[in-house]
Amino acid sequence: MDQQQKQEILDSRYLRMAKIWAENSYCRRRRVGAIIVKDSMIISDGFNGTPSGFENVCEDESGHTKAYVLHAEANAITKVARSNNSSDGATLYVTASPCIECAKLIIQSGIKRVVFDEMYRLCDGIDLLQRAGIETIHLDISKRETEE
Repeated sequence: MDQQQKQEILDSRYLRMAKIWAENSYCRRRRVGAIIVKDSMIISDGFNGTPSGFENVCEDESGHTKAYVLHAEANAITKVARSNNSSDGATLYVTASPCIECAKLIIQSGIKRVVFDEMYRLCDGIDLLQRAGIETIHLDISKRETEE
């Protein structure tokens, strides 16, 4: 097995872990999970939800996501920022492709690779990451799981 095949297997495993982590989200519309990996070690994780100390309700009465809900990537990046770890050169695994706001955080955090499962309806986040020279990999693990 060559290095590329090993990396694809690892990417798929970490992405499945992010998918499991998404189950912690209280959001009803969509649950998203993220894991940051550096030197084969998980250094941070996150899922979409409200800021610390807020009630765990992500949607208003009409079903729209509240403006202050944090995305999984933002939660993982801010969590690593509060730790002794550095995300410089790390890989972010996220269950949905990043939006433009999260893409800006990813660029500033020094993350060099983003591996994602589902494609978000807007592509501007992925476009910005690619413009910044960050490797983006779309691994449709939902499809792979049904094939296996």
